[in-house]
Amino acid sequence: MKKKIKNSILELIEGDITDMETDAIVNAANANLILGGGVAGAIARKGGPKIQEECNKIGGTFVGGAVITTGGNLKAKYVIHAVGPRMGEGNEDEKLRNATLNSLKLADKYNLKSIAFPAISTGIFGFPIKRAAKIMLDTTITYLKEKTNLEKVVFCLFGKDSFDIFKKQLEKEQ
Repeated sequence: MKKKIKNSILELIEGDITDMETDAIVNAANANLILGGGVAGAIARKGGPKIQEECNKIGGTFVGGAVITTGGNLKAKYVIHAVGPRMGEGNEDEKLRNATLNSLKLADKYNLKSIAFPAISTGIFGFPIKRAAKIMLDTTITYLKEKTNLEKVVFCLFGKDSFDIFKKQLEKEQ
């Protein structure tokens, strides 16, 4: 599903984010930037040790923050590590909004044309996916209406259920 927003395309696909050929993919990271399970684990396996080595040099970032590393052996040139909230830690909606926004800003800072997001915080961090879809899509749409170099933002969703939830939310935005 695609939607044009000003000069950019917002696209939803069901798939494996590690196979994306966008300039950057977003890793649903933890604050210590340790590539363990879920999206981060898949990125570590396919991208190779160079990504974790760069994360170790950075050392970490705050919840809601985002940092960038090489894409290692991935098709994407970069990985943007965005730290989403764990449910129950407080102020989760704002933290997820910031993780999304800071990823988009970092992509622009590096003059990237395309970026792919997973559904941040909806795995082991326990964030409700319907709420995540609304926050992440609203934040992205608002951002794309402003001045940006991004030509394409993809939400690469793992599994039909996740895709359907984001699709339903994007349809409400029209």
